[in-house]
This record gives sequence, structure tokens and C-alpha cells, in this order.
Amino acid sequence: MTKGRKTSFDERVEIAGYCITHGHNYAKTAEEYNISYQQARSYTLKYEQCGVEGLQDKRGRRRTESEMSELERLRAENKLLRAEKERAEMEVSFLKKLDEIERRRG
Repeated sequence: MTKGRKTSFDERVEIAGYCITHGHNYAKTAEEYNISYQQARSYTLKYEQCGVEGLQDKRGRRRTESEMSELERLRAENKLLRAEKERAEMEVSFLKKLDEIERRRG
């Protein structure tokens, strides 16, 4: 059993094309490209379901505002406002503490 390896976008497209042209022979494809059987199968299924776009690695990518639903957009805005409020409260607390320390010295 071959251990999976990292592949580039172009490699994934080539692997999916090879597998489809060879009758969905995942084992042969895995051996040919030195990847795992599961990777060969996964790339081929993604290619058949979503086309070339399905083979792109989207991990770690944030969604743009246009891709978000109304609820998701409001939740993100709420989260930003809460963080802003918390920062302002911390700043006020820090300034109060600083003022208190300065009054003790003087």
C-alpha cells in the first residue's frame, strides 16, 4: 500500500484524466503516479462531480463577503464588533490603572 504524497493542482488534473481514460483503474493510477489508492479515487470523483475547480485545494482560505449568506455576514460583523468592544474596554481599564499608578507616585 502506497502512502499518499502531496500533489500540485496540475498533477491532480493529470491524475484524474489518466484514471478516467484507463477505465477508473484506481490501483494502476495510484501505482503510476506514486500516490495512494484513496487519493486517486478522490481526485477522480471530485473531477467528475465538480470539474477542474473541484481539484483545487481550498483549505485555509477565507470566504469573501459575496460568498457568505446574510446570516454568516451578520455573525462575522457581530464578532468584529465584539472584539472591537473588548479591545476598547481593555484600553480603558489599562488607562485607569496607569492613572492610579501615577497618582500614587505623585
